[in-house]
Amino acid sequence: MSSTFGHLFRIHTWGESHGGAVGVVIDGCPPRIELSAADLQVELDRRRPGQSKLTTPRQEADRAEILSGVFEGQTLGTPILVMVRNEDARPEAYADMRDVYRPSHADYTYEAKYGIRNWQGGGRASARETIGRVAAGAVARKVLAKFGAGEVVGFVSQVHTIESKVDPFAVTRADVERSITRCPDPVAAEEMTRRIDDARRAGDSLGGVVTCVAHGVPPGLGEPVFHKLEADLAASLLSLPACKGFEIGSGFAATRLLGSGHNDAFVVEGGRVHTRTNHSGGVQGGISNGEPILVRAAFKPTATIRKEQDTVNREGEAVKLEAQGRHDPCVLPRAVPMVEAMVALVLCDHLLRQRAIAS
Repeated sequence: MSSTFGHLFRIHTWGESHGGAVGVVIDGCPPRIELSAADLQVELDRRRPGQSKLTTPRQEADRAEILSGVFEGQTLGTPILVMVRNEDARPEAYADMRDVYRPSHADYTYEAKYGIRNWQGGGRASARETIGRVAAGAVARKVLAKFGAGEVVGFVSQVHTIESKVDPFAVTRADVERSITRCPDPVAAEEMTRRIDDARRAGDSLGGVVTCVAHGVPPGLGEPVFHKLEADLAASLLSLPACKGFEIGSGFAATRLLGSGHNDAFVVEGGRVHTRTNHSGGVQGGISNGEPILVRAAFKPTATIRKEQDTVNREGEAVKLEAQGRHDPCVLPRAVPMVEAMVALVLCDHLLRQRAIAS
């Protein structure tokens, strides 16, 4: 099913951008994990709209309601249903786009697939669908913490042509949250803020890259063939709206190295086997090797912009479009918790799978 993700730790997201609510059903969460709505709210607040001048002005509190699966502050091992009500929906703002296909959006492809589409903010194609992923990712983080199996930190490493110069392995959550761009490099963050604001005022948009590091991941997670850890990480991140590229470790830069310069030599220090370098990004042969996992996700510029564009309507007639509605001029600052959530979901699922075969 297209809205279901995971094997043992499974999530099913539901809801449309301008419907009554959005949310997620989480199945396979172990019992006796301490969990409250406040745990989810921390992550949802980082994802919600209207949090700065760099994001969509849509005002949503995004308050999480846990309707099942938790009793007396602990998970029961049964399905957890999380709901977030849409409170600032304005479907009328999209009336002019009822019969027009927005360039590089999902309007045409959804209609080609289903013969019908929700034109109110894109329906399921809206990034509002990711509320369920972020809520589920918060639960996955609790499971990982319970078993001491990883801490996930993401940050904006590039916006347009501006790149961060920080060491990704040294970045902390506190570093990330100091800037509205969620870039831990203060010099780059200032320039990113200016560049995004310029694009917003011009009715245009920008893309960029989110880098994510998972610390403390034990060796042995992942499958050797079709569900390699990096393959599942790639599938999870590329399923995010606007994500168009994925790299792990050295990524495409590895093509410019020799094997002698790229191979991660093994050493033993303090009685622990590890690698001297980490070009592999923490995964070898599809299985985690105990080093920090490093991934990068590339996001295209937001598809819906105010600038006039050429497109067609349902009748195949050429028309001009100046899109209305409320949209992020750059998705990167709000994409950070989304990327972290998907990485946490993959790690949690593989952790439970590994515990199942190792027990």
